[in-house]
Order: sequence, then structure tokens, then C-alpha cells
Amino acid sequence: MNYTPKQLQIMAYIRDYRRDNDTSPTLEEIGQELGVHRVTVHQHIAALVKKGAIRKLPQRSRSIEILDRNYLPDPTVKVLGRIAAGRPIEALEDAEPYTLDELLPIEPGQQAYLLRVVGHSMIEDHITDGDLVMVDRSRDAREGEIVVAIVDGEATLKRYYREPDGSIRLQPANATMEPIYVRPPQHLDLRGVVRGVLRRY
Repeated sequence: MNYTPKQLQIMAYIRDYRRDNDTSPTLEEIGQELGVHRVTVHQHIAALVKKGAIRKLPQRSRSIEILDRNYLPDPTVKVLGRIAAGRPIEALEDAEPYTLDELLPIEPGQQAYLLRVVGHSMIEDHITDGDLVMVDRSRDAREGEIVVAIVDGEATLKRYYREPDGSIRLQPANATMEPIYVRPPQHLDLRGVVRGVLRRY
């Protein structure tokens, strides 16, 4: 959306205020922050509503809701402590908030995308049917990394190895399955390296 400089300030202030206070600011508070009269703030708010950037309920002082996704606060999830998967440990709750971007960070220059996994060929690497894998297509694969590979037009998720004879071995993480060997004239196209896994239960 195209904003005036003052509208940019208002949007940023509303975003920060909602993040810090779990409610929206009043028109008076916006005016005090930006050094403008309440009537001027009302005009800007009306313009932002018309643009579809925000929504405001009439007759309520703290009812501004941001609609522009660029000004929504990053969703967060808290790590509340530790849980034993081996021997029991003392139950501790020590909240650590993380944004989703921190859990699966996308670094500058990365070209990241998600793929839905179908099948069980990587189950021993804890990637199973229905998982989402985050793939970085911006860098070359290293030996042993999990890659998205296209072999003669068919896509697969496997670990990548170079063999002494020059062929490529695409290794499943499932003892019941055989590796795929790629040799000329077969064509291999690597579409990225897996950087993370998301799973819902």
C-alpha cells in the first residue's frame, strides 16, 4: 500500500503499541506521540480505513485493528521448559519466546520455500508423511545433506552423495528402501537443501 510519511508513522506506532500493550492506542495517544491534533489523527485514521490498512469500530476508543499484514507483529511461540525423552528430569518452566522466523530462520539471500512430504523414505531422519520441509534453493548441496532432487522429471527427497565412479547416490533414510543412483544419460536437477522440518499432530 502507498502511505504518506505521517501514515507510515501512525501504522508503526499502532503496531508497536499493540505489541507492547495487547490493545490499540486511542486517537489522543496517537496524537500525543506524533505531536498532532486529535482531529488530524482522525483524518489519517479515516484515510487508512479507506485504504484497507486498518479497521476501526465506531464509538470505541481502543478498537483499531491492523489489516495490512506488513504491520502485523511477528507470531511468537514460547518454549516453556524442557521435557525428558529419556530419563525423567525436574519439571522446570522457564518461558523463552521465539518468533516463527527464529525457529526456522530465513537468512538474507536465502530463497526458502516449503514442501509437503509424501511417503516414508526419510523416516529414519525423522521426516515422515505429511511433514513440511523448509528448503533453501540458494546454495549448493554438500555431501550427506538432505536435498530436493529431480531425476528425469520426478521429484524425491533424499540424502546426497557423490560416488567414486562419478555417479550420484540419493540415499533414503529407510532401511526397507534402496538408494537411487543417477548416472548419465539420466538428468539430475537439485532444487535445494532441507533446512528444517515442521510437523503438526
